[in-house]
Amino acid sequence: MFGSLSLLLQAPVSGSASLSSPSFYWKNSKRAVGGTCDSLKLKPVRQTFGPIRLTVHNCKWSFPAITSSISEKKQNRAVPTVLTDDNLAMMTTEEEIDNIGLLSSDSGLQPFKDHFRYRMRKYLDQRKLLEKHEGGLKQFAQGYLKFGFNREGSSIVYREWAPSAGEAQLIGDFNGWDGSNHKMEKNEFGVWSITLPDSGGNPAIPHNSRVKFRFKHGGGSWVDRIPAWIQYATVDPARFGAPYDGVFWDPPAPERYQFKHPQPPRPTAPRIYEAHVGMSGSEPRVSTYREFADDVLPRIKANNYNTVQLMAVMEHSYYASFGYHITNFFAVSSRSGTPEDLKYLIDKAHSLGLRVLMDVVHSHASNNVTDGLNGFDVGQSSQESYFHTGERGYHKLWDSRLFNYSNWEVLRFLLSNLRWWLEEFKFDGFRFDGVTSMLYHHHGINMAFSGQYKEYFSEATDVDAVVYLMLANCLIHDVLPDATVIAEDVSGMPGLGRPVSEGGIGFDYRLAMGIPDKWIDYLKNKTDEEWSVNEIAGNLTNRRYAEKCVAYAESHDQSIVGDKTMAFLLMDQEMYSGMSCLGDTSPKIERGIALHKMIHFLTMALGGEGYLNFMGNEFGHPEWIDFPREGNGWSYEKCRRQWNLVDMEHLRYKYMNAFDSAMNKLDEIFSFLASTKQIVSSVDEEDKVIVFERGDLVFVFNFHPENTYEGYVLPNYTKELTATSSVTLQFKHPNPFSGTKSGVTYLGNTELHWTVMLGSLVDMEG
Repeated sequence: MFGSLSLLLQAPVSGSASLSSPSFYWKNSKRAVGGTCDSLKLKPVRQTFGPIRLTVHNCKWSFPAITSSISEKKQNRAVPTVLTDDNLAMMTTEEEIDNIGLLSSDSGLQPFKDHFRYRMRKYLDQRKLLEKHEGGLKQFAQGYLKFGFNREGSSIVYREWAPSAGEAQLIGDFNGWDGSNHKMEKNEFGVWSITLPDSGGNPAIPHNSRVKFRFKHGGGSWVDRIPAWIQYATVDPARFGAPYDGVFWDPPAPERYQFKHPQPPRPTAPRIYEAHVGMSGSEPRVSTYREFADDVLPRIKANNYNTVQLMAVMEHSYYASFGYHITNFFAVSSRSGTPEDLKYLIDKAHSLGLRVLMDVVHSHASNNVTDGLNGFDVGQSSQESYFHTGERGYHKLWDSRLFNYSNWEVLRFLLSNLRWWLEEFKFDGFRFDGVTSMLYHHHGINMAFSGQYKEYFSEATDVDAVVYLMLANCLIHDVLPDATVIAEDVSGMPGLGRPVSEGGIGFDYRLAMGIPDKWIDYLKNKTDEEWSVNEIAGNLTNRRYAEKCVAYAESHDQSIVGDKTMAFLLMDQEMYSGMSCLGDTSPKIERGIALHKMIHFLTMALGGEGYLNFMGNEFGHPEWIDFPREGNGWSYEKCRRQWNLVDMEHLRYKYMNAFDSAMNKLDEIFSFLASTKQIVSSVDEEDKVIVFERGDLVFVFNFHPENTYEGYVLPNYTKELTATSSVTLQFKHPNPFSGTKSGVTYLGNTELHWTVMLGSLVDMEG
């Protein structure tokens, strides 16, 4: 059975505390004070998964000159300062376009210099055009102040881009759905508009009333569509399969939410809690934004996350799409409440010191016609549509429409969408969904990326989409310099996570999507004896230098219907009967809980520069996710979170939850995720032990299914360990850190015993 995991803390030579204090750090000393030791022991009290003791007895360790897989070499940034993201001055000469910093930092990219020059030229040309015709990128991205419904003086002005329409009207509750007296006018750019003056001091369109855009297309037929820039859309819950209606949202001042709390500063590393508001409650129904704010945010804070990533915020008529088939891009999902309710959630998160990222979907749009953006496509050319025509405009696996990123009004729509969510709702950044589909004309379909650079830079690359993403990242960081922007990309395109000023695409992080796939493969297809710690360590460290990754062992993807959560893969049916603390633990439950902790912790510590967990997986949520659908009788049973499992004192779920909180707290104290120091010093295939340094910590993981080790000496070390104290503490659920704030080693087990080690690794030559 799997034996143990542990980590040993090492302090920097310079610090800010004394020996007598509980703090870990040292001050004004070239070497630590205390006795030396001659052995390190990883000693479980019992052969299985009981209390783990880390003891140190007069041992000396040494560190050879090991080169980190994440090198400390300085990045060459050769691009001129005129291309900095906060300076709109454009490069104009061939010499300047040639001078791309990304090529200097990776010589393997040199054969693709022409590709980088081409896309950089397109990006710069687009910036010039925006500067000339729209006043710049930031001004261009305020389309929501012009399009859709806006107050101008004592009138409501509505504008819609629909160049293929022959006639157009505005209809809704305000005019009895008769648009004959509300005909719209079209300008030379295909934009329809109408001005509706107030009447008797009241707006012509009442707040929270339904509206639609009616237009006549080339075939002579009239069609009704939800306005593309609508800020709220609702559906009649009493009518099965009813279409959504656009809603004019302009609450009076007393009803408009006012933000009370500042946005938290950007953390050194994001510890992300991925969440879906609708399925966040215990009851089998759709939960609300306010319920999530009041009931779930405190749990996230208690587990020491610093960032919440919200899925399914943008309106989507099909609930089971998990929020990825967007119908109304500027509207919040009305299933969970109003725009003001979402603002309450975000403000509540900020009050707790939590940042909020939004899962934004600009890679495709819902195929729906009656209530989606696709309804504006009535057979016109691509330049008069939001989407490409023919096969290029359709994603055959997702059954959705694909944007034409070269279209001026599409760029306005999407870039304005980003600024809208940042400024109106105070989001702190985005996780871009489906980036791989955007980057390539083949959308990643039937592609097994091997890492050869020719796979990334060829005629298969969608340069228009790349340029859009470059513009998007520049805009986001210009509007909110502290923003965090993450790319969901499985291909590993070089430069995706480097600044636009170096010729990169500008994301702050990419999701390390290969990590969960490897864990799932091991859990499904390999026996314990077949696990390779070399392969595990290699997979976790397989990322590009200077391009940050968010690591995760499982997200929502790993637990959708047809699959299982990691805990359920490990323990399966025994979770229904074997999770009680009142009886003996079965070997399967012991193994499952231990591996659940080890997999998530090792992924966090070695897999990236940020960490992500999906809602409920922190405590080993059982089963899987299944949204209401015809195939399950429209049941919400598997579309909720069973918080009662972790809240019950007699169930073992609390131990996984406490461990999750502990490992997040460890990063909060030592910031090892943000450290560029990562040295894998020992990977022993026979012992199944992985040893590595990350920041000021040393981590030791034992994956052997049978062996535990007493007197295990770590190889290749030339530094001496000195200990200030070694004690065993017992903490009560739910906070294993109560009573101490010092830099310590925490080793957990199913009984919540923790070994605390205060120590320092110091250079004995200094």
